[in-house]
Formats: sequence, structure tokens, C-alpha cells
Amino acid sequence: MARLKEVVIVEKKKMGRPTDSPKTVTKRARMSEGDVDKLRLCCQRLDKSESDIIRMGIKEVYRKIMNEES
Repeated sequence: MARLKEVVIVEKKKMGRPTDSPKTVTKRARMSEGDVDKLRLCCQRLDKSESDIIRMGIKEVYRKIMNEES
């Protein structure tokens, strides 16, 4: 009787664009419907992702704080 070997081919995970700042942390936030509407409007107008808009907001708040301390 012939024995059959099972061969499993595993494809490597495709890599995205190389970056100097990999995004490895995931955060969650609770938002009101109004906040979500504002976020979506910003995304549409600027043609950016929700994550991009949130990062832009964090940078802006951080910049203001640092300017107040100087």
C-alpha cells in the first residue's frame, strides 16, 4: 500500500511599506456620536485615516503643552 505524504505550504506574511516608526501599539477610546462624526468629517476632508487624524490631534496637543512650558 502506498503512503501519501501531506505537504503544507505556508506563505510568509506580506510586509507593508517600510517605516522608521512602526505602529505596534493598539489603543481603544470611547467617543460620543458627535466626536465620531467630527472624526469622520476630518478624515473625509483631509483624505486621511482615523488613526492619522488622531495622531495629528495628539501632536497638536503635545506641541501646545510644550510651548506653554517654555
